[in-house]
Amino acid sequence: MKKPFLNFYCAMALVVSVIACRQPVPKETAGKQSSDSSSQQMPVPKDTGYADVNGLKLYYEVYGQGQPIVLLHGSFMTIPLNWSHIIPLLAPNRRVIVAEMQGHGRTRDISREFGYEAMADDVSGLLKHLKVDSADVLGYSMGGGVAFQMAVRHPAQVRRLIILSGTYAHDGWWPDVEASYAGINAEMFRGTPIQKQYDSLGNDPAHFSEFVKKVMSIDLKPYDWTAAVQQIKAPLFMAIGDADGVRYEHALELFRAKGGGKMGDIHGLPQSRLAILPGTTHIGMMQRTDWLIPMINEFLDADLTAPPPTF
Repeated sequence: MKKPFLNFYCAMALVVSVIACRQPVPKETAGKQSSDSSSQQMPVPKDTGYADVNGLKLYYEVYGQGQPIVLLHGSFMTIPLNWSHIIPLLAPNRRVIVAEMQGHGRTRDISREFGYEAMADDVSGLLKHLKVDSADVLGYSMGGGVAFQMAVRHPAQVRRLIILSGTYAHDGWWPDVEASYAGINAEMFRGTPIQKQYDSLGNDPAHFSEFVKKVMSIDLKPYDWTAAVQQIKAPLFMAIGDADGVRYEHALELFRAKGGGKMGDIHGLPQSRLAILPGTTHIGMMQRTDWLIPMINEFLDADLTAPPPTF
């Protein structure tokens, strides 16, 4: 019998299946607000294509206009699986850039090991391809690791950094979560939207098992970017759930290094922020749009040099 934590990605597949079942809006009505704000439909992208970066043809889509924000998906995800309910909420006021990382979705795999650093270099190349000098960067789970590396390796391209349920060291996960990664295999995804999108968006179905192994490989070897991440200059907003896979202490350690851990009424507010969402799991984080989107917008739009309010 499988231990409960080995069903982690099976549960994720069930959650994303709900998102994937939302039907795309017809082109002639795309972009119009739904009468139900909780079920807004995907707008039509303003631009799609492939960026030639580091030997990879990186698939991307661009929505909306305004200050650019890059969304970096989690393991095994695609643009529709990870972002179909997020893009409609951000695109009305921002230029939303989304990409599918190496081997995911419409981005074909290449003979290169999976690595957070390499994927961050790919995102950097995408921004250059789009002639975007600097952008806000938001990463979820695996994408959080990519986002951390973007800010470490390409700091001039990152204006503000948002990490949702991501880690900057392998032991940032609860020990049982980290231990579960060795048990993740392709059979856990058979018949799920994750496998169906892998098969239908252009990658070779015969290599699905190899793909799963490659994705998991980045979390089966130790990594620790603590020193480099603590030196990131970009303001940071980190959010985890109170029932997440990320240890509270891991998030708190970084927040303290970024100026947190002091009473703001006495010392002033730090430029960076931390949120621990109640009743929220790692997978459930992406369903908390009613909480996350207002916090994200406020963080991105805030004058972080302003003094705290006085009473």
